[in-house]
Amino acid sequence: MKIQVENIKCGGCANSIKNALMNLGGVDHVEVDINEGTIEVSGADFNEEAIISKLHGMGYPLPGNGGIITTAASYVSCMVGRISD
Repeated sequence: MKIQVENIKCGGCANSIKNALMNLGGVDHVEVDINEGTIEVSGADFNEEAIISKLHGMGYPLPGNGGIITTAASYVSCMVGRISD
């Protein structure tokens, strides 16, 4: 599954996204393309809706589904990703 999201700015964002999605059931691999704003998820049996919901909650919504709250959440997720890198 490859999806486009808003607000991916840097390696901190990518690190947070990878860590969060790898903790979801059925996810075996996560690849984040910072320049394209895309996330590729692979695995045996993952829940697509759970992934999209998790990303939205972290501040990385599908295009057109964000707002000031998701943008603010993405900055928090980014900083957490920078700290845990």
